[in-house]
Parts: sequence; structure tokens; C-alpha cells
Amino acid sequence: MPRRMNLAAATARPGTFRLVGAALASAAAIVAVTGCAGLEYKEDVCSSGEYPVLSVGGTGSACVSDKQEPPAGFVRYPEGKVPQQVGDKWDVYWDTHTLDKDGKIIDAPDAG
Repeated sequence: MPRRMNLAAATARPGTFRLVGAALASAAAIVAVTGCAGLEYKEDVCSSGEYPVLSVGGTGSACVSDKQEPPAGFVRYPEGKVPQQVGDKWDVYWDTHTLDKDGKIIDAPDAG
């Protein structure tokens, strides 16, 4: 004989939908007031499988495959000073600094 399900136990209690609706409305109001401040998106400087390189004597940069060396005129960033995300500490720093031909950090000539 098939087992019967107790419909009273399977249905929501009266008022449950009002409570869920109120919670969703509250969450929507918080997002509207904060402007999604807690949901900040950070863009990576390079895609997975790539690393960033800096142009020698300038502030230009590029992304190179992990399997390749930097192209002519570009070098790897100094260890510990590699930008990871757009706008992070090192990404901003390298807007006004660069490396000379000897690998020394200098003020960028075009960082007026």
C-alpha cells in the first residue's frame, strides 16, 4: 500500500511567506542604500596563465604567457612589487615609476 504524505506537515505555516517576503525586501533595501558597496569587483591585471611585464623606461605594461619570457623592451616587475589587480597599490605605483636599463627603479619620465 502506498505511503501517504501528511499534507499539513508538508505545507508552510501561515505567515511564513510574509516573513520571507519581509526578509527579501529588507535585503533589497540594504543593497539600494549601500549601492552594492560590499560587492566591489576587482579586475585582475592579467588573465590566468599570464604574468604582467613593465616596459623599460616607461609606464607601459603588457601580459605575457607564463610559458614565455618578456618581449624585447619589457621586463618582469621586481619581486614583491607586482601589480595583481587594476588599481591596487602596485598598479598605481607603477603609473609614476619605471625601471631603467639596469633594473633600477626610477621616476617615470612621462609621469608629469
